[in-house]
Amino acid sequence: MNGALELAPAKINLSLFVGPTRADGRHELVTLFQSVDLADELTIVPAEPATVDEVVCEGVDGPNLVADALAALRAAGWEAPPVRVTIAKRIPVAAGMGGGSADAAAMLRHASRLARVDAAAVEAIAARLGADVPGQLRPGASLGTGAGDVVQAVGDLPAHGVLVLPQTFSLSTPDVYREADRLGLPRASERLAALTAELQGWLQAPLGPPPDRLIANDLQLAALSLRPDISIALERALDVDADQALVCGSGPTAIGIFWGYDGIDRARAAASRVAAIHPGAVAAAPVLRGVAGSTPND
Repeated sequence: MNGALELAPAKINLSLFVGPTRADGRHELVTLFQSVDLADELTIVPAEPATVDEVVCEGVDGPNLVADALAALRAAGWEAPPVRVTIAKRIPVAAGMGGGSADAAAMLRHASRLARVDAAAVEAIAARLGADVPGQLRPGASLGTGAGDVVQAVGDLPAHGVLVLPQTFSLSTPDVYREADRLGLPRASERLAALTAELQGWLQAPLGPPPDRLIANDLQLAALSLRPDISIALERALDVDADQALVCGSGPTAIGIFWGYDGIDRARAAASRVAAIHPGAVAAAPVLRGVAGSTPND
């Protein structure tokens, strides 16, 4: 094993509808999410002379889902030689873009290139690691239901570009859900089912951008309640002509969506326009199904 570079694309939620609380304490969700080319980079090399797996992620403290993924792979009988995984962070941390989940998914995706591992075991590990991990095993556009962990790949969405406006602070996902409950934001089952049917109907023939009512995030008001200053980033996205602006996932990142074949060019121009007043602003393009992968790193 000479080593490889594995990309871990971030995800954006174009739709995130929150329903009632389930028996397991989680909420019913319906979410349309898209991988984008804002990606962390995992460099995977032999751990020699170490005899155990190592994970290094400079600047990020605390537990790492890649270490959890490696431990779960070992428990499932994966017999690759020990590896050292160095993560170069490009995705904002604790930002609602699934960075940690993307890293874990990238490691799971790469595992079969190092040693035999049962595909069903990989899927099961992904589900145990968190609701966002299964959908990031195969980057592209996907529809998530259940608690967001029942993932169905969908075809490529209409062309678009994304303006990503990260924040200098983070938000706790459990805190955002608790605030959503306090505000009474979750939808009744009947309304959630109606939106699901409408979203699935559009996905069968997505000839143009979805209706504005389908580009929505039910957690947005909760995130804004906890951090009202997120509204500044949303306004900036609209000021630079985004077609829609919304909070990404549980926040606090704000995104602007630019539909059309010129969408990525418009998003890049928008990022340049706001860079001076919003450090970290960046444009991102959709990742098509099957594009993300590993490259040699000899």
